[in-house]
Amino acid sequence: MKDLRRYLALKYIQYLVLSSSNAVSTFLGLLGSAYTIILLQSAKVSSKSTAVLISSLAQADILVFLSLVSDVVLGGFGVSPSSSSLARTLLVANAHVSCVLLSCVAFEAYLITFLPSESRPHRTVRNARLVSRAVWMLVAAECALFLLDEHLRASSSSVPSQGPLGLLCHISSSATALLRSLSYILGILLRIVNVYIYYKIFFSISPR
Repeated sequence: MKDLRRYLALKYIQYLVLSSSNAVSTFLGLLGSAYTIILLQSAKVSSKSTAVLISSLAQADILVFLSLVSDVVLGGFGVSPSSSSLARTLLVANAHVSCVLLSCVAFEAYLITFLPSESRPHRTVRNARLVSRAVWMLVAAECALFLLDEHLRASSSSVPSQGPLGLLCHISSSATALLRSLSYILGILLRIVNVYIYYKIFFSISPR
């Protein structure tokens, strides 16, 4: 559907083209996600595997809304550092889930274009749901580590550096730094792969 293609284009610009989010793109993304969630309530649309991935992509923007709520609610109780940390982690989760799901949609478009018959047994609603759940679980584990590291850093002043808790702080800090580096590299690779996929698709369907 044209509306879903426009929504995907908006999301690609928001997460894979712009260097950083801004108020305008975030607001448009939230509106587009709300409209897409309503649109995908149609049984005819939601019965396709691509629509399942797009639905999960739209639902990821709920994290943006929650980050805004956490900033307002928790900040109102005078716990602004924790509020900021939670809001930042929710935004990271939203960005990572969205980037990976957008790449999944692009890969499925590649399969539909170049390997339609061979890939049809694998392009099922069940597999799309499994992929979506796996993406959410991995990102949730990543953000849980980020929050743990934030908590340990906040309490590091009262933790002896030579004890078990000090060792845990060091391990957590090293793991978080490594994960952030890997996330950055993966983000660059996803951008390159998405550009290549849509480049191939565009020139395969354009008139010769």
